[in-house]
Amino acid sequence: MAQPNNIYGGQAVIEGVMFAGRSVHVTAVRQKNNEIRYFEVPKKEIGWVQALKKVPFLRGLVAIIEASAKGAQHLNFSAEVFAEEEGETKEEKPSIFGNITMILGVAVIGVISFLFGKFVFTLTPTIIEQFLFQHLFSNQILHNLLEGVIKILLLIGYIYFISLTPMIRRLFQYHGAEHKVISAYEAGVPLDVPHVQKFSTLHYRCGSSFIVFTVIVGVVIYSFMPYDSLLERLLQRVILLPVVIGVSYELLRFTNSLRDIPVLRYLGYPGLWLQKLTTKQPDDTQVEVSIASFNRMRELDGELSRDRMVV
Repeated sequence: MAQPNNIYGGQAVIEGVMFAGRSVHVTAVRQKNNEIRYFEVPKKEIGWVQALKKVPFLRGLVAIIEASAKGAQHLNFSAEVFAEEEGETKEEKPSIFGNITMILGVAVIGVISFLFGKFVFTLTPTIIEQFLFQHLFSNQILHNLLEGVIKILLLIGYIYFISLTPMIRRLFQYHGAEHKVISAYEAGVPLDVPHVQKFSTLHYRCGSSFIVFTVIVGVVIYSFMPYDSLLERLLQRVILLPVVIGVSYELLRFTNSLRDIPVLRYLGYPGLWLQKLTTKQPDDTQVEVSIASFNRMRELDGELSRDRMVV
């Protein structure tokens, strides 16, 4: 079967999956009664935003801001469904730890990691590296490399810590289910549970891969920028963050286009390694929800596209 022309992306939410189509975003959430509840939001295209998304190195920043806004909306929907059902099934109030886990775990990994979290994981390693190693040597390239290592260690440690909680583990299972459905669609196989389950939970276009690329690209770009103080170093990180994001996005697209070339496919492996932490093997019911979300998105995508052609 021929390779599909459309490229789709998605996001795991609480007890469900969101898929983004050309004309609509759809989230499917599994309720406690096993029924699947949908949240459907048609895309509103803004001319100047669409124009910016066609500009290399700028389109990455635009795409991430847009994805953050849309993702937050769908995360909020899934959180509301979860809270409603928890209120119906439990008389006691959710624990403070449970609320913190939801806010820090779901929000940061799902959406806010691209905004607030990106600043935290950009500036905190710089401060730690400067505090630990500033007097040991003067080679700024080596300082940048150590900063990158610290950044990766903090990221891995954070993901590992939150993955120990049941809610985040299930979120990562839905993340795996999302990847499986996209891979199955791109392979042209039937979208049913037995076929979809045969695919890997890892995918080259994942946001986890993007995070790794921002670390690697940041080390390279920062190495061309000398500094005289910690404040100057931190300001450089903030100012250059859009550049790092733009270059990383293009690199992610590039490695995805090379994934079928035997040698060059290894360029995307660092991102796939991180996905071993951010995705877990889903069960059949979770894959079923992911398939339902994808199919509903495709159905509405077709309907909305036809309506716009008629208009």
